[in-house]
Amino acid sequence: MAETTPSKGSVRTGEERGGPLIITEDERLLDDLLRLCAAAGALPEVAHGLPARRADWEAPPLVIVGGDCAPRLLGCARRAGVILTGGDADDPDLLRQAVALGAERVLALPDGERWLADRIADAVEGVGPPALTVGVIGGCGGAGASTLAGALAVTAARTGRRTLLVDGDPLGGGLDVLLGGEKERGLRWPAFAESRGRVACGALAESLPRLHALRVLSWDRGADVTIPPAAMRAVMAAARRRGGVVVVDLPRRLDEAAAEALGQVDMGLLLIPAELRAVAAAQRVVSGVQKVLGDLRVVARGTPGRHGHGLPPDEIARLMELPLAGEVPWEASLPAELARGVPPGAQMRGPLARFCTGFWGRVAESGSEGGGTGGAEPPGVRPGSGPGPELEPGGGQGLRAGSRTGAVSWPVTDPMGHRAAGRDGGEA
Repeated sequence: MAETTPSKGSVRTGEERGGPLIITEDERLLDDLLRLCAAAGALPEVAHGLPARRADWEAPPLVIVGGDCAPRLLGCARRAGVILTGGDADDPDLLRQAVALGAERVLALPDGERWLADRIADAVEGVGPPALTVGVIGGCGGAGASTLAGALAVTAARTGRRTLLVDGDPLGGGLDVLLGGEKERGLRWPAFAESRGRVACGALAESLPRLHALRVLSWDRGADVTIPPAAMRAVMAAARRRGGVVVVDLPRRLDEAAAEALGQVDMGLLLIPAELRAVAAAQRVVSGVQKVLGDLRVVARGTPGRHGHGLPPDEIARLMELPLAGEVPWEASLPAELARGVPPGAQMRGPLARFCTGFWGRVAESGSEGGGTGGAEPPGVRPGSGPGPELEPGGGQGLRAGSRTGAVSWPVTDPMGHRAAGRDGGEA
């Protein structure tokens, strides 16, 4: 049994989540792993074999084992979060040791450094399943996408979900204004324009204004209305790692930054007023969105004075060749309520709030909350269903870009109980 010791220069305050346990006697490997831990803001423990106390083996959120010490751990209790590192991830001896240990990954450095640094940071932050991310897009100008996005976020927060609302439309006027919080202290998009790489998810959330029990990342009233794609990618990834629900208000015309945001969306809701002209405009929007997002659904919005003369919701879905996520009837009192500072979705008996409540209820029933694409996979390795590692055939990159293993899949009904139309014109 080996004693564990804190890494050199690390001092624990007792407030941090525990760092990883590193087990190796290879000084070069240890230097590399300590460097990655420092980059991830982690304070590791170091041992040369199985720790003397069982708690020292089971408690760390992550265990990184060097191939030199792997034989000493054979027969130890199985646990999650074991990474086996070596000079060659395809070494048969290393793979056999990984299976014997129940390691979740085998990777070689330096090829797997970026993935391992992210994995260490995830362990320190206590990251769980990624957030279910829903994007809202207006099928035409004035459709009310920002209002629907705000209502979905307000409703999600009211039901106890950890919620973050992201303003992806720089020309929309600011979601903080929509929620009556333009004077609330906190960072807005321009503060994140230089973000690159990894953004700490906890720090991101704490820096944002808190409005109606949710966090809001909005635009300010400055002249700068652009965000670099790399910054959008970093911030959206951090928002998803926080878990819970992320709602994104997206522009109709996709630039590179909006495409980055859309690429991290699990389900898109296309809001279309029940008018033929709106459907024609929405068809142009769909042609761009579907290049990035596979799961796109229609929300039909009632119009004033419709009284049976507008397009029925199922007809809109048929014309769009998309599933129908439901209908939001016209709410005559909504503009006046928003003008008084009442956030969208706050009137629980209103049509908008009823739609949002039904939407999140169906998500909960489907068991799809908190599911998403997850992070990138290390080269040559993908998650296995059993206790040991599973290799990607051909040494590929694991999950393909744009794949959505946690994408939501459930038959959708509108608040009136109608079944949704599927892509083939039948029921979803």
